[in-house]
Amino acid sequence: MHDIRAIRENPEAFDAALARRGDAPMSSEVLKLDEARRAKIAAAENAQAEQNKASKEVGAAKAKGDEAEFERLRALVGQKKEEVAAMRAEANELDAQLTDMLARLPNRPADDVPDGADENDNVEVNRWGDIPTFDFEPKEHYEIAGVAASMDFETAAKISGSRFVLLSGAVARIHRALAQLMVDTHVDENGLTEVNPPVLVKDEAMYGTDKLPKFGEDSYRTEEGMWLVPTSEVPLTYIMADHVVDADYLPRRYTAHTLCFRSEAGSAGRDTAGMLRQHQFEKVEMVSVTHPDNSDAEQKRMLRCAEDILERLGIPYRTVILCTGDMGFGARRTFDIEAWVPGQKTYREISSVSTTGDFQARRMNARFKPKDGGKPQFVHTLNGSGLAVGRCLIAVLENGQQADGSVKLPEVLAPYLGGKTALTADGTLA
Repeated sequence: MHDIRAIRENPEAFDAALARRGDAPMSSEVLKLDEARRAKIAAAENAQAEQNKASKEVGAAKAKGDEAEFERLRALVGQKKEEVAAMRAEANELDAQLTDMLARLPNRPADDVPDGADENDNVEVNRWGDIPTFDFEPKEHYEIAGVAASMDFETAAKISGSRFVLLSGAVARIHRALAQLMVDTHVDENGLTEVNPPVLVKDEAMYGTDKLPKFGEDSYRTEEGMWLVPTSEVPLTYIMADHVVDADYLPRRYTAHTLCFRSEAGSAGRDTAGMLRQHQFEKVEMVSVTHPDNSDAEQKRMLRCAEDILERLGIPYRTVILCTGDMGFGARRTFDIEAWVPGQKTYREISSVSTTGDFQARRMNARFKPKDGGKPQFVHTLNGSGLAVGRCLIAVLENGQQADGSVKLPEVLAPYLGGKTALTADGTLA
């Protein structure tokens, strides 16, 4: 959510920020609605003052025995009471319209975010690992002999439809091992608090984390009006909703391994083969809530937490800063980590680490009390994948594939796999 006072003070800067995202200027529409709302509030306050004055004069007129004045004043009180109620209702309606308008406008990009139209204008900031070479044509994950029998798309389609997968046997265990490695690393070494949150949330939680009202079609809603989370960013961030905490309470750092659900409404026909883009998937999420002065440093910290997981797994990757045209709705700045997938001979996103500034905090009224006193201020919220488990599985299987259809697994997974370090061509661990 945007600060209406900041728009009033510098509408040109607000429009310039929208222009960087390729959006039309909106300050005039926003301020027109804001002025109408403020005028109606002022009129209601004036009418209330007149009502209060008349109410006091009613008693005086009655005491004097002036029946005509008494009746006039009593009628005036009733009239003003109706006017106040009507004006307040109109002011509330205008306020709701203004809130909805602001809620549909994207966050302002940070100054250091590169301008651009789409993913082609993203800027690489880091690259790690050597791209593996093969003496055979590398396959995509679902084509590898040792994987194929344990990655069943046909049965999943029979159960649930397209864009679902049924993992079984060794592949299911490797998938679980990856999630355990991520959570253990974030908790034991990175100082995050593990949370097991609900994956069904209310409208307020989706709204507070900028998923509503604009992107409801991208998520699943139950008949009872609950939402299946698109990522555990939603419940983890909303922990702070409506709280005012001491500055010393910050930062709060959370991680969770959960199921995630996305309808993929805007991606028909994209990445339909394999398990790259699914309606149901698992992620290990990281969420931080910080003092505004520390949010940029916290984003870099979170980015390193995610990159480190890939380095432990020996997966080559590159990190890019997203340009204004490719950045998500609520983000001020986003870094994407893209893992090398030999089957497609390209890098594919495996994590996004974003700072939203106070954009989400304003929507969910999450604040802190400054150490030096003064009014409570909004916290900053950040989120990032640490990592997407299914996509990490793809990268591990494809980078470790062997000519005979087996897969060499990262040594770091051995403690979670009973000491096993390979997936054989017949789909068992060895």
